Amino acid sequence: MAVKSYDKLLEEIGSMSLVELADFVKALEEKFGVSAAAQVVSAGAAAPAAAQEAAAEEKAEYKVTLEKSGPEKIKTIKALRQVTTLNLSDAKKAVEEAPAVVAEAAPKEEAKKIKEALEAAGAVVTLS
Repeated sequence: MAVKSYDKLLEEIGSMSLVELADFVKALEEKFGVSAAAQVVSAGAAAPAAAQEAAAEEKAEYKVTLEKSGPEKIKTIKALRQVTTLNLSDAKKAVEEAPAVVAEAAPKEEAKKIKEALEAAGAVVTLS
């Protein structure tokens, strides 16, 4: 079929009434063994798939929170200064006022590094 014949066919279909168009669709379905009905996925089947996709996706950024400074605050302050850009007074303030957020949107590897260093100094840290 050439493009011109598509145009002619579209004009004919456009001039059909709804009843004629419904009959035409039924005839096409019978002739070619297909269905024009949209496939519907039930909500029950879609929910587990969505949950699996969400579980497969991993967070890219973490908030690192110093929950408790631990028994030796000086070690925690030193560790905090080594793994962040905090100056001495800000690091001391964060340790003394725990719980405190020490990194807001840290990449996964950086967040783990901060957590490990602070926990090695005796602090309690959470990632969220």
